[in-house]
Amino acid sequence: MATQSDTVIDTAPARPSAADCETIKTRQQNTWASGAYSVIGTTLQIVGESLCEAVDLRAGATVLDVAAGNGNAALAAARRFAEVTAVDFVPALLADGARRAEADRLSVHWRVGDAEALPFENASFDVVLSTFGVMFAPNQAKAASELLRVTRPGGRIGLANWTPNGFIGQLFKVIGSHVPPPAGLDSPARWGMPAQLADWFHESATRVHVEPKMFMFRYKSPQHFVEVFRSWYGPVLRAFAALDHPTRHLLEADILALVARFNQSGDGTAVIPGEYVEVTIDRR
Repeated sequence: MATQSDTVIDTAPARPSAADCETIKTRQQNTWASGAYSVIGTTLQIVGESLCEAVDLRAGATVLDVAAGNGNAALAAARRFAEVTAVDFVPALLADGARRAEADRLSVHWRVGDAEALPFENASFDVVLSTFGVMFAPNQAKAASELLRVTRPGGRIGLANWTPNGFIGQLFKVIGSHVPPPAGLDSPARWGMPAQLADWFHESATRVHVEPKMFMFRYKSPQHFVEVFRSWYGPVLRAFAALDHPTRHLLEADILALVARFNQSGDGTAVIPGEYVEVTIDRR
């Protein structure tokens, strides 16, 4: 489901205050609730399945899917007969996930909650997962610490995160050139950087493994990709809505140029490799 000297002059951008972070979260909630993320999210289901295999998920394990969206990782875990809880701060996304679980006759507990203040006791889960979710939390270090806090010693964390140089990382860069993010807010794509992951998790883990992966976005045409994302994917929908009509055409042209740069189809359709990292962390 949107993330975070003693010299005479400090040119670093100021970090958002606590109040500003709460405002950013409210904006993020509204953004991810707009459109219909499930139209995009369901296409990413294979990522949740792969992540459950990467963490060697066992039947009966207690699992938490953080920033679960419409439940890709949660449903994948439930298919493996785990005891699954999914948490997200957008109730409409959880409702979509609940409908999917009911259709597949899967048992998942859905709970509204903030990735930076998870509503669970310490060491509550054997496995904690997040697919393209927790990376959007504004306070990134706090979100990382919460993943560690709710994972039991000897448990495992599994993450799927877009990379800075991959297609989605570059898409957010294009969007930011037209609709700048709040000052001082770190790029969510930091979660796709091995060095940053090591900084957040190494001291509390016996192993941090980062595996580069590709997800193939498949659409009828480059224009179809733009239409789907502009209609249903909250961050893109809101970016277009924030611009006046002439400027919207410029954003569309830049997205189409990005798609053309990545597109591997060769036949008029869109086959776009989206680089992400599959991360497995063994909790100390």
